[in-house]
Amino acid sequence: MDLPEAEVHSFIVKLWIESEGWPAQWRGHVTHVPGGERRYLRELDEIVDFVEPYLEQHGVPLGRCRRLRRWLRRRI
Repeated sequence: MDLPEAEVHSFIVKLWIESEGWPAQWRGHVTHVPGGERRYLRELDEIVDFVEPYLEQHGVPLGRCRRLRRWLRRRI
């Protein structure tokens, strides 16, 4: 099934290990291909945080726990 381009959102996720120190830390970034927006990452959850607004724009329901976690993050 081919979707119209306005309905398709592509993301590129790049991850790498920074081995300076112990324990080694991983880093990365996620890029929204059509818009070019990019967010650098230190936690895997940040990938989902970046993608969620695009899902919400298209009416994808988020679970209650997920919405609560986002609400709490904004308050801290």
